[in-house]
Amino acid sequence: MQQHFSLAECDVVGFDLDHTLCRYHLPQSARLIYDSFAQYLVTEKGYDEDLLTLAPDSLDFCCKGLVLDIEEGNFLKLAEDGTVLRASHGTKSMTSEEVLEIYGRKEWKHFNTVSGMVSRTAKYYLYDNYFDLPGALLCARVVDSLDQHDGQKKYDFWKDMVAAIQHNYKISAFKEDCGMYFPEVKNHPDKYLQRCPESVKKWLKQLKNAGKILLLITSSHSDYCRLLCEHVLGNDFREYFDILITNALKPGFFSHTPNQRPFRTLENDEEQEALLSLDKPGWYSQGNALQLYDLLKKMTGKLDPKVVYFGDSMHSDIFPARHYSNWETVFILEELLGDKGIVPAKAESEPLEKKGKYEGDQLKVPYFVSKQWGSFFRDRLPGLENAEETLVHTWSCKCISTYSTIAIPSLEAIADLPLDYRFTRFSSNSSATAGYYPSPPRALLPNEDSVMMK
Repeated sequence: MQQHFSLAECDVVGFDLDHTLCRYHLPQSARLIYDSFAQYLVTEKGYDEDLLTLAPDSLDFCCKGLVLDIEEGNFLKLAEDGTVLRASHGTKSMTSEEVLEIYGRKEWKHFNTVSGMVSRTAKYYLYDNYFDLPGALLCARVVDSLDQHDGQKKYDFWKDMVAAIQHNYKISAFKEDCGMYFPEVKNHPDKYLQRCPESVKKWLKQLKNAGKILLLITSSHSDYCRLLCEHVLGNDFREYFDILITNALKPGFFSHTPNQRPFRTLENDEEQEALLSLDKPGWYSQGNALQLYDLLKKMTGKLDPKVVYFGDSMHSDIFPARHYSNWETVFILEELLGDKGIVPAKAESEPLEKKGKYEGDQLKVPYFVSKQWGSFFRDRLPGLENAEETLVHTWSCKCISTYSTIAIPSLEAIADLPLDYRFTRFSSNSSATAGYYPSPPRALLPNEDSVMMK
Protein backbone atom coordinates (compact mmCIF):
# COMPACT_ATOMS: atom_id res chain seq x y z
CA MET A 1 0.00 0.00 0.00
CA GLN A 2 1.30 3.45 -0.81
CA GLN A 3 2.65 5.56 2.00
CA HIS A 4 0.49 8.63 1.42
CA PHE A 5 -3.21 9.38 1.49
CA SER A 6 -4.96 12.26 -0.25
CA LEU A 7 -8.61 13.32 -0.31
CA ALA A 8 -8.14 14.26 -3.96
CA GLU A 9 -7.86 10.54 -4.77
CA CYS A 10 -11.19 9.68 -3.08
CA ASP A 11 -14.47 9.58 -5.01
CA VAL A 12 -16.70 9.54 -1.94
CA VAL A 13 -16.29 11.29 1.43
CA GLY A 14 -18.47 10.03 4.29
CA PHE A 15 -18.98 11.43 7.78
CA ASP A 16 -20.31 10.30 11.11
CA LEU A 17 -22.35 13.03 12.84
CA ASP A 18 -21.96 13.05 16.64
CA HIS A 19 -18.48 14.13 17.79
CA THR A 20 -17.33 14.29 14.14
CA LEU A 21 -19.29 16.87 12.15
CA CYS A 22 -21.18 17.92 15.27
CA ARG A 23 -18.82 18.69 18.12
CA TYR A 24 -20.16 18.98 21.67
CA HIS A 25 -19.16 21.11 24.63
CA LEU A 26 -17.76 18.06 26.37
CA PRO A 27 -17.93 19.02 30.07
CA GLN A 28 -21.57 20.09 29.70
CA SER A 29 -22.67 17.09 27.63
CA ALA A 30 -20.78 14.65 29.92
CA ARG A 31 -22.63 16.00 32.93
CA LEU A 32 -25.98 15.80 31.14
CA ILE A 33 -25.40 12.18 30.09
CA TYR A 34 -24.30 11.24 33.60
CA ASP A 35 -27.34 12.93 35.15
CA SER A 36 -29.78 11.38 32.70
CA PHE A 37 -28.59 7.84 33.51
CA ALA A 38 -28.26 8.48 37.28
CA GLN A 39 -31.74 9.99 37.50
CA TYR A 40 -33.23 6.84 35.98
CA LEU A 41 -31.33 4.48 38.31
CA VAL A 42 -32.39 6.44 41.38
CA THR A 43 -36.04 7.14 40.51
CA GLU A 44 -36.91 3.97 38.58
CA LYS A 45 -34.60 1.34 40.09
CA GLY A 46 -34.17 2.53 43.67
CA TYR A 47 -30.43 3.18 43.66
CA ASP A 48 -28.76 5.42 46.26
CA GLU A 49 -29.59 9.13 45.87
CA ASP A 50 -25.92 9.99 46.44
CA LEU A 51 -25.40 9.03 42.78
CA LEU A 52 -27.16 12.29 41.80
CA THR A 53 -24.43 14.49 43.28
CA LEU A 54 -21.13 14.75 41.48
CA ALA A 55 -17.87 16.18 42.82
CA PRO A 56 -16.41 18.75 40.34
CA ASP A 57 -13.31 16.71 39.52
CA SER A 58 -14.98 13.28 39.38
CA LEU A 59 -15.28 13.29 35.57
CA ASP A 60 -11.52 12.77 35.61
CA PHE A 61 -12.44 9.07 35.87
CA CYS A 62 -13.73 9.12 32.29
CA CYS A 63 -11.11 7.84 29.87
CA LYS A 64 -11.72 6.30 26.45
CA GLY A 65 -10.59 2.71 25.99
CA LEU A 66 -11.53 1.48 29.48
CA VAL A 67 -13.17 -1.93 29.77
CA LEU A 68 -15.64 -2.70 32.55
CA ASP A 69 -15.32 -6.26 33.86
CA ILE A 70 -19.01 -6.39 34.79
CA GLU A 71 -19.10 -9.29 37.25
CA GLU A 72 -16.06 -8.06 39.20
CA GLY A 73 -16.96 -4.36 39.16
CA ASN A 74 -13.44 -3.58 37.89
CA PHE A 75 -12.35 -1.14 35.19
CA LEU A 76 -9.27 -2.02 33.15
CA LYS A 77 -6.82 -0.20 30.93
CA LEU A 78 -5.21 -2.69 28.55
CA ALA A 79 -1.80 -2.83 26.89
CA GLU A 80 -1.54 -3.72 23.20
CA ASP A 81 -0.79 -7.35 24.12
CA GLY A 82 -3.88 -7.58 26.34
CA THR A 83 -2.16 -7.34 29.72
CA VAL A 84 -3.67 -5.03 32.35
CA LEU A 85 -1.80 -1.72 32.76
CA ARG A 86 -4.05 -0.09 35.33
CA ALA A 87 -7.26 -1.06 37.07
CA SER A 88 -9.80 0.27 39.52
CA HIS A 89 -12.45 -1.41 41.63
CA GLY A 90 -15.36 0.98 41.33
CA THR A 91 -13.71 4.40 41.37
CA LYS A 92 -10.81 3.28 43.57
CA SER A 93 -7.51 2.71 41.77
CA MET A 94 -5.74 -0.57 42.42
CA THR A 95 -2.06 -0.54 43.27
CA SER A 96 0.45 -2.11 40.86
CA GLU A 97 0.77 -5.00 43.32
CA GLU A 98 -3.00 -5.57 43.34
CA VAL A 99 -3.13 -5.46 39.54
CA LEU A 100 -0.38 -8.08 39.32
CA GLU A 101 -1.98 -10.23 42.01
CA ILE A 102 -5.43 -10.26 40.39
CA TYR A 103 -4.57 -10.16 36.66
CA GLY A 104 -0.94 -11.29 36.55
CA ARG A 105 1.33 -10.52 33.60
CA LYS A 106 -0.83 -12.32 31.07
CA GLU A 107 -3.49 -11.52 28.49
CA TRP A 108 -6.82 -10.55 30.11
CA LYS A 109 -9.28 -13.43 29.82
CA HIS A 110 -11.66 -11.64 27.41
CA PHE A 111 -8.98 -9.90 25.33
CA ASN A 112 -9.52 -12.18 22.38
CA THR A 113 -13.15 -11.07 21.96
CA VAL A 114 -12.55 -7.42 22.84
CA SER A 115 -9.69 -7.21 20.31
CA GLY A 116 -12.07 -8.63 17.70
CA MET A 117 -14.09 -5.46 18.38
CA VAL A 118 -16.93 -7.22 20.16
CA SER A 119 -17.53 -4.24 22.42
CA ARG A 120 -20.21 -5.64 24.67
CA THR A 121 -21.12 -9.01 26.11
CA ALA A 122 -22.72 -10.12 29.39
CA LYS A 123 -19.17 -10.17 30.78
CA TYR A 124 -17.70 -6.79 29.85
CA TYR A 125 -18.36 -3.42 28.22
CA LEU A 126 -15.86 -1.33 26.25
CA TYR A 127 -16.10 2.47 26.61
CA ASP A 128 -14.96 3.98 23.34
CA ASN A 129 -16.90 7.22 22.74
CA TYR A 130 -18.15 10.32 24.53
CA PHE A 131 -21.79 9.15 24.61
CA ASP A 132 -20.73 6.12 26.65
CA LEU A 133 -18.04 7.53 28.89
CA PRO A 134 -20.10 9.25 31.62
CA GLY A 135 -21.77 5.87 32.11
CA ALA A 136 -18.37 4.48 33.13
CA LEU A 137 -18.20 6.93 36.03
CA LEU A 138 -21.77 6.10 37.03
CA CYS A 139 -21.11 2.33 36.97
CA ALA A 140 -17.96 2.83 39.05
CA ARG A 141 -19.93 4.82 41.62
CA VAL A 142 -22.68 2.16 41.65
CA VAL A 143 -19.98 -0.41 42.53
CA ASP A 144 -18.73 1.86 45.34
CA SER A 145 -22.28 2.22 46.64
CA LEU A 146 -23.05 -1.51 46.51
CA ASP A 147 -19.78 -2.29 48.30
CA GLN A 148 -20.62 0.22 51.01
CA HIS A 149 -24.17 -1.05 51.61
CA ASP A 150 -24.13 -4.72 50.67
CA GLY A 151 -20.49 -5.78 50.61
CA GLN A 152 -21.14 -7.50 47.28
CA LYS A 153 -18.60 -9.69 45.55
CA LYS A 154 -20.40 -10.24 42.22
CA TYR A 155 -22.39 -7.45 40.62
CA ASP A 156 -25.80 -7.47 38.98
CA PHE A 157 -26.39 -3.78 38.17
CA TRP A 158 -25.67 -3.96 34.44
CA LYS A 159 -29.22 -4.78 33.34
CA ASP A 160 -30.40 -1.61 35.10
CA MET A 161 -27.68 0.43 33.39
CA VAL A 162 -28.79 -0.92 29.99
CA ALA A 163 -32.38 0.07 30.86
CA ALA A 164 -31.19 3.61 31.72
CA ILE A 165 -29.37 3.91 28.39
CA GLN A 166 -32.36 2.61 26.44
CA HIS A 167 -34.75 4.90 28.29
CA ASN A 168 -32.74 7.99 27.39
CA TYR A 169 -31.54 7.10 23.88
CA LYS A 170 -34.31 4.91 22.41
CA ILE A 171 -35.48 5.85 18.93
CA SER A 172 -38.81 7.35 20.07
CA ALA A 173 -37.33 9.32 23.00
CA PHE A 174 -36.74 12.53 21.01
CA LYS A 175 -40.32 12.63 19.70
CA GLU A 176 -41.87 11.69 23.05
CA ASP A 177 -39.66 14.07 25.09
CA CYS A 178 -38.78 10.98 27.07
CA GLY A 179 -35.91 10.78 29.53
CA MET A 180 -33.69 13.72 30.37
CA TYR A 181 -31.21 13.86 27.50
CA PHE A 182 -33.19 14.86 24.40
CA PRO A 183 -35.53 17.40 26.07
CA GLU A 184 -32.50 19.18 27.55
CA VAL A 185 -30.54 19.34 24.26
CA LYS A 186 -33.69 20.53 22.43
CA ASN A 187 -34.23 23.32 24.96
CA HIS A 188 -30.59 24.44 25.27
CA PRO A 189 -28.74 23.46 22.08
CA ASP A 190 -26.11 26.22 22.48
CA LYS A 191 -25.12 24.89 25.88
CA TYR A 192 -24.23 21.48 24.44
CA LEU A 193 -23.45 21.89 20.72
CA GLN A 194 -20.57 23.73 19.07
CA ARG A 195 -21.45 25.41 15.79
CA CYS A 196 -19.52 24.13 12.82
CA PRO A 197 -16.59 26.47 12.01
CA GLU A 198 -16.92 28.40 8.72
CA SER A 199 -13.69 26.78 7.54
CA VAL A 200 -15.31 23.32 7.75
CA LYS A 201 -18.46 24.43 5.91
CA LYS A 202 -16.32 25.95 3.18
CA TRP A 203 -14.29 22.73 3.00
CA LEU A 204 -17.44 20.59 2.61
CA LYS A 205 -18.51 22.81 -0.31
CA GLN A 206 -15.03 22.56 -1.78
CA LEU A 207 -15.25 18.75 -1.67
CA LYS A 208 -18.60 18.83 -3.48
CA ASN A 209 -17.33 21.32 -6.05
CA ALA A 210 -14.42 18.97 -6.72
CA GLY A 211 -16.96 16.32 -7.73
CA LYS A 212 -16.85 14.25 -4.54
CA ILE A 213 -20.01 12.46 -3.38
CA LEU A 214 -20.70 13.42 0.26
CA LEU A 215 -22.36 11.03 2.70
CA LEU A 216 -23.65 11.42 6.24
CA ILE A 217 -24.01 8.08 8.05
CA THR A 218 -25.18 8.31 11.66
CA SER A 219 -26.80 5.97 14.16
CA SER A 220 -28.81 8.93 15.48
CA HIS A 221 -32.47 8.95 14.46
CA SER A 222 -33.62 11.42 11.80
CA ASP A 223 -35.32 13.87 14.21
CA TYR A 224 -32.22 14.27 16.40
CA CYS A 225 -30.01 14.40 13.30
CA ARG A 226 -32.10 17.29 11.94
CA LEU A 227 -31.83 19.23 15.22
CA LEU A 228 -28.04 18.78 15.29
CA CYS A 229 -27.47 19.59 11.62
CA GLU A 230 -29.69 22.70 11.62
CA HIS A 231 -27.89 23.96 14.70
CA VAL A 232 -24.31 23.24 13.68
CA LEU A 233 -24.48 23.59 9.86
CA GLY A 234 -27.61 25.72 9.28
CA ASN A 235 -31.09 25.17 7.82
CA ASP A 236 -29.59 24.40 4.41
CA PHE A 237 -27.60 21.43 5.80
CA ARG A 238 -29.08 19.00 3.27
CA GLU A 239 -27.29 20.83 0.46
CA TYR A 240 -23.95 19.62 1.82
CA PHE A 241 -24.75 15.91 1.35
CA ASP A 242 -25.79 13.72 -1.55
CA ILE A 243 -26.89 10.89 0.71
CA LEU A 244 -28.01 11.03 4.36
CA ILE A 245 -28.46 7.80 6.33
CA THR A 246 -29.90 8.00 9.85
CA ASN A 247 -30.56 5.22 12.37
CA ALA A 248 -27.76 3.38 10.57
CA LEU A 249 -27.27 1.05 13.55
CA LYS A 250 -23.50 0.94 13.20
CA PRO A 251 -21.40 -1.22 13.34
CA GLY A 252 -24.08 -3.55 11.93
CA PHE A 253 -24.44 -1.22 8.93
CA PHE A 254 -21.03 -2.53 7.83
CA SER A 255 -20.81 -5.93 9.51
CA HIS A 256 -24.20 -7.59 9.10
CA THR A 257 -23.43 -9.65 6.04
CA PRO A 258 -25.11 -11.69 4.69
CA ASN A 259 -28.09 -10.66 6.88
CA GLN A 260 -27.91 -6.96 6.11
CA ARG A 261 -30.77 -4.63 7.00
CA PRO A 262 -32.66 -3.04 4.10
CA PHE A 263 -32.82 0.73 3.58
CA ARG A 264 -36.12 2.39 4.46
CA THR A 265 -37.61 5.66 3.30
CA LEU A 266 -38.78 8.25 5.85
CA GLU A 267 -41.99 10.20 6.15
CA ASN A 268 -42.28 12.73 8.99
CA ASP A 269 -39.42 10.87 10.70
CA GLU A 270 -41.34 7.57 10.59
CA GLU A 271 -39.65 4.67 8.81
CA GLN A 272 -41.58 3.39 5.80
CA GLU A 273 -41.37 0.25 3.68
CA ALA A 274 -38.14 -1.62 3.07
CA LEU A 275 -36.38 -0.98 -0.26
CA LEU A 276 -35.07 -3.88 -2.31
CA SER A 277 -32.18 -1.74 -3.54
CA LEU A 278 -30.89 1.82 -3.26
CA ASP A 279 -31.46 3.54 -6.59
CA LYS A 280 -30.91 7.25 -6.04
CA PRO A 281 -29.40 9.81 -3.67
CA GLY A 282 -31.62 11.02 -0.81
CA TRP A 283 -32.33 10.63 2.92
CA TYR A 284 -32.79 7.06 4.16
CA SER A 285 -32.97 5.09 7.40
CA GLN A 286 -31.11 1.91 8.49
CA GLY A 287 -29.61 0.11 5.45
CA ASN A 288 -26.23 -1.46 4.81
CA ALA A 289 -22.86 -0.72 3.26
CA LEU A 290 -23.21 -3.24 0.41
CA GLN A 291 -26.30 -1.64 -1.18
CA LEU A 292 -24.86 1.81 -0.54
CA TYR A 293 -21.69 0.82 -2.40
CA ASP A 294 -23.75 -0.43 -5.36
CA LEU A 295 -25.36 3.02 -5.58
CA LEU A 296 -21.94 4.71 -5.32
CA LYS A 297 -20.69 2.62 -8.26
CA LYS A 298 -23.64 3.88 -10.31
CA MET A 299 -23.18 7.50 -9.24
CA THR A 300 -19.43 7.55 -9.95
CA GLY A 301 -19.51 5.26 -13.00
CA LYS A 302 -16.60 3.36 -11.41
CA LEU A 303 -16.34 -0.33 -10.61
CA ASP A 304 -14.36 0.35 -7.47
CA PRO A 305 -15.02 3.89 -6.18
CA LYS A 306 -12.66 4.92 -3.39
CA VAL A 307 -14.44 5.88 -0.16
CA VAL A 308 -13.06 7.60 2.93
CA TYR A 309 -15.08 7.71 6.15
CA PHE A 310 -14.54 10.10 9.09
CA GLY A 311 -15.69 8.99 12.55
CA ASP A 312 -14.93 9.17 16.26
CA SER A 313 -15.74 5.62 17.41
CA MET A 314 -13.20 2.88 16.79
CA HIS A 315 -15.88 0.24 17.40
CA SER A 316 -18.76 1.72 15.37
CA ASP A 317 -16.99 3.73 12.65
CA ILE A 318 -13.33 3.05 12.05
CA PHE A 319 -12.90 -0.68 12.56
CA PRO A 320 -16.05 -1.81 10.66
CA ALA A 321 -15.59 0.64 7.74
CA ARG A 322 -12.01 -0.61 7.30
CA HIS A 323 -12.49 -4.28 8.15
CA TYR A 324 -15.76 -5.05 6.34
CA SER A 325 -15.87 -2.41 3.57
CA ASN A 326 -12.16 -1.73 3.07
CA TRP A 327 -12.79 2.02 3.14
CA GLU A 328 -10.11 4.52 4.04
CA THR A 329 -10.78 5.79 7.58
CA VAL A 330 -10.00 9.07 9.32
CA PHE A 331 -10.22 8.81 13.09
CA ILE A 332 -11.39 11.94 14.91
CA LEU A 333 -9.48 11.84 18.17
CA GLU A 334 -10.00 14.79 20.50
CA GLU A 335 -7.39 13.26 22.82
CA LEU A 336 -4.83 14.72 20.42
CA LEU A 337 -5.86 18.14 21.76
CA GLY A 338 -5.70 17.05 25.38
CA ASP A 339 -2.35 15.41 24.96
CA LYS A 340 -0.75 18.76 24.31
CA GLY A 341 -2.82 20.70 26.83
CA ILE A 342 -3.75 23.30 24.21
CA VAL A 343 -6.97 25.23 23.89
CA PRO A 344 -8.78 24.56 20.61
CA ALA A 345 -7.92 27.37 18.17
CA LYS A 346 -11.59 28.38 17.88
CA ALA A 347 -11.71 29.50 21.51
CA GLU A 348 -8.88 31.97 20.95
CA SER A 349 -10.53 33.79 18.08
CA GLU A 350 -13.95 34.31 19.68
CA PRO A 351 -14.92 37.73 21.04
CA LEU A 352 -14.43 38.02 24.78
CA GLU A 353 -18.10 38.20 25.69
CA LYS A 354 -18.68 34.81 24.01
CA LYS A 355 -15.43 33.38 25.23
CA GLY A 356 -16.18 33.55 28.92
CA LYS A 357 -19.20 31.31 28.79
CA TYR A 358 -17.56 27.88 28.84
CA GLU A 359 -13.97 28.88 29.32
CA GLY A 360 -13.74 27.64 32.88
CA ASP A 361 -14.48 24.10 31.74
CA GLN A 362 -12.54 24.23 28.51
CA LEU A 363 -9.26 22.84 29.80
CA LYS A 364 -10.79 20.28 32.11
CA VAL A 365 -12.16 16.80 31.48
CA PRO A 366 -13.07 14.78 29.60
CA TYR A 367 -10.53 15.04 26.80
CA PHE A 368 -7.63 16.35 28.77
CA VAL A 369 -5.51 13.56 30.18
CA SER A 370 -7.11 11.71 33.10
CA LYS A 371 -4.94 11.87 36.20
CA GLN A 372 -6.31 8.52 37.35
CA TRP A 373 -5.78 6.65 34.07
CA GLY A 374 -2.84 8.49 32.49
CA SER A 375 -2.10 8.74 28.78
CA PHE A 376 -4.56 7.28 26.27
CA PHE A 377 -1.58 6.27 24.10
CA ARG A 378 1.16 4.83 26.27
CA ASP A 379 1.70 3.76 29.87
CA ARG A 380 4.01 2.05 32.31
CA LEU A 381 3.81 -1.71 32.67
CA PRO A 382 4.13 -2.54 36.39
CA GLY A 383 7.53 -4.17 37.03
CA LEU A 384 7.66 -7.76 38.30
CA GLU A 385 9.45 -7.89 41.66
CA ASN A 386 12.45 -5.56 41.28
CA ALA A 387 12.39 -5.40 37.49
CA GLU A 388 12.45 -2.06 35.68
CA GLU A 389 9.13 -0.59 34.60
CA THR A 390 8.72 -0.54 30.84
CA LEU A 391 6.70 1.78 28.63
CA VAL A 392 4.20 0.12 26.31
CA HIS A 393 1.52 1.20 23.87
CA THR A 394 -2.06 0.88 25.03
CA TRP A 395 -4.47 -1.38 23.18
CA SER A 396 -6.44 1.74 22.14
CA CYS A 397 -3.30 3.19 20.58
CA LYS A 398 -2.57 -0.04 18.71
CA CYS A 399 -6.12 -0.02 17.25
CA ILE A 400 -5.57 3.49 15.87
CA SER A 401 -2.49 2.57 13.86
CA THR A 402 -4.05 -0.76 12.78
CA TYR A 403 -7.44 0.43 11.51
CA SER A 404 -7.13 4.18 10.76
CA THR A 405 -5.63 5.69 7.63
CA ILE A 406 -4.85 8.86 9.60
CA ALA A 407 -5.95 10.36 12.95
CA ILE A 408 -6.79 14.05 13.48
CA PRO A 409 -8.14 16.04 16.45
CA SER A 410 -11.04 17.58 14.46
CA LEU A 411 -12.21 18.33 10.93
CA GLU A 412 -11.10 21.90 11.52
CA ALA A 413 -7.50 20.68 11.73
CA ILE A 414 -7.47 19.81 8.01
CA ALA A 415 -10.16 22.12 6.58
CA ASP A 416 -7.69 24.73 5.31
CA LEU A 417 -5.40 22.25 3.56
CA PRO A 418 -5.54 21.81 -0.23
CA LEU A 419 -7.55 18.72 -1.21
CA ASP A 420 -4.46 17.15 -2.76
CA TYR A 421 -2.47 17.46 0.48
CA ARG A 422 -0.57 14.21 0.98
CA PHE A 423 -0.93 12.81 4.50
CA THR A 424 1.51 10.16 5.71
CA ARG A 425 -0.68 7.19 6.52
CA PHE A 426 -0.37 4.65 9.31
CA SER A 427 1.18 1.53 7.83
CA SER A 428 3.11 -1.47 9.02
CA ASN A 429 6.37 -0.17 7.58
CA SER A 430 6.18 3.41 8.84
CA SER A 431 6.76 4.64 12.38
CA ALA A 432 4.05 4.27 15.02
CA THR A 433 3.44 8.02 14.91
CA ALA A 434 3.31 8.54 11.13
CA GLY A 435 -0.46 8.83 10.69
CA TYR A 436 -1.16 11.51 13.30
CA TYR A 437 -1.90 14.97 11.91
CA PRO A 438 -0.90 17.74 12.57
CA SER A 439 1.55 16.10 14.99
CA PRO A 440 1.88 12.89 17.01
CA PRO A 441 0.70 12.74 20.60
CA ARG A 442 3.41 13.91 22.95
CA ALA A 443 3.23 10.63 24.89
CA LEU A 444 4.51 8.73 21.82
CA LEU A 445 7.59 10.89 21.28
CA PRO A 446 10.92 9.37 22.40
CA ASN A 447 11.85 12.19 24.78
CA GLU A 448 8.68 11.57 26.79
CA ASP A 449 10.04 8.33 28.25
CA SER A 450 11.69 10.03 31.17
CA VAL A 451 8.66 12.23 31.84
CA MET A 452 6.24 9.29 31.89
CA MET A 453 8.44 7.23 34.20
CA LYS A 454 8.07 9.74 37.02
